[in-house]
Amino acid sequence: MKYYLIAGEASGDLHASHLMQALKDKDAEAQFRFFGGDLMSAVGGTRVKHYRELAYMGFIPVLMHLRTIFRNMAICKKDIAEYQPDVLILIDYPGFNLSIAKYIHANTNIPVYYYISPKIWAWKEWRIRSIKRDIAQLFSILPFEVAFFEQKHHYPIHYVGNPTAQEVSEFRAGYKQTFAEFCEENNLDIHRPIIALLAGSRLQEIKDNLPAMIEVAERYEDYQMVLAGAPSIEDAYYAKFIKNTPVHLVRNKTYPLLAHSTVALVTCGTATLETALFDVPQVVCYETPVPRLIRFAFNHIIKVKYISLVNLIANKEVVPEMLADRFVVDKIADELYRILPGQPERDKMMASYKEVRERLGDKVAPDEAARIMFDLLVKRREELLRLAQERAAAEAKAAAEAAERARQKALAEAEAARKKAEAEAELARKQADERIRQAQQRAAQAQQEEWEVQRSERYEEEQERGENF
Repeated sequence: MKYYLIAGEASGDLHASHLMQALKDKDAEAQFRFFGGDLMSAVGGTRVKHYRELAYMGFIPVLMHLRTIFRNMAICKKDIAEYQPDVLILIDYPGFNLSIAKYIHANTNIPVYYYISPKIWAWKEWRIRSIKRDIAQLFSILPFEVAFFEQKHHYPIHYVGNPTAQEVSEFRAGYKQTFAEFCEENNLDIHRPIIALLAGSRLQEIKDNLPAMIEVAERYEDYQMVLAGAPSIEDAYYAKFIKNTPVHLVRNKTYPLLAHSTVALVTCGTATLETALFDVPQVVCYETPVPRLIRFAFNHIIKVKYISLVNLIANKEVVPEMLADRFVVDKIADELYRILPGQPERDKMMASYKEVRERLGDKVAPDEAARIMFDLLVKRREELLRLAQERAAAEAKAAAEAAERARQKALAEAEAARKKAEAEAELARKQADERIRQAQQRAAQAQQEEWEVQRSERYEEEQERGENF
């Protein structure tokens, strides 16, 4: 089958590439065309545009590149309509993708599937209207989304498992490096346990959160601080914050770091879930502007109770969330102390991590999604074939019935013409007979009149002869 995919950022490129490979495993004839990145290209297919030409974050960058964004949307819509895939698969990136879905639903018969559903439970819940209208099938990687979509909005979705859970499970099963080996490889102290610092992957996140994280961790002199470097952030930027501190920076080793960490300070996002899946107790730190206003919003306006995926999945506070007015160094340090080895909150958090893992399940997300998608598409193709056959049969039947009606009409018209001709012939015969009869009458009358004239003439002659005598 022909698949068209759209991924607008690096994480989408990763998830889409795994899905494409799973689809190839299910569908030997799979053909791909996509907006995406290098990972998708490595799987195969035709890349129309790289996601770097699409990804603009923040109000000002979006405003400055509106013309480019609209041009890319127009190119995308036209390309999909011309390619006529069996399905359009959207991966996250709702601002762009929901606009494409609206156009494709309104102007084509191509079904639209959404893999990694938009997080409308957190913001822009009004988007449910366009999702219900334009998205044929929705695939979720977060178990709590099932209740949100199906119970609250009466819109059925597919929970296919969580990719992060799968990735962490596979890594832990194959990772054999010891703590000492990890420390030696990264110039760390093999005698001190690690406090992992996961400060986010965006410049502003790092600027807002890393200094406070370092200040908190420095209070625990028996531990060493190790910062997980984000691939997109240069060393020079980290140096602004970790220079003249005992912080060690490691790159492309987040999973090994977590595998050997005792506790962690983490910003919100997928990192909180990764940390939980490595059974590392954590404190979530996230500085926000106007903290009291943000706290008021959380209490009275924002519709979610938590910001970390761990708490959202568990539907309770498993890990402390130090944001808004709770983002205070002393308070964060107190929460960190409560989860150190030997403290009761540590065991409580670890037990709750087990509940989170159970809720996530053991499905392999791309494989499960690919299986469902392929089965749905096969059924759709069979249904379309059945409908086409029924339509062809109905059209053939209608044509036969029309032909029979035409034949019957022709016979009826021929019969009517025959009868009309016979009637006209009979009428003509009768008219001819009548004319003959009338002619005969006239001839007889003329003969009679001639006889009368002759008789009168003979009479007159006889009278004349009698007078002469």
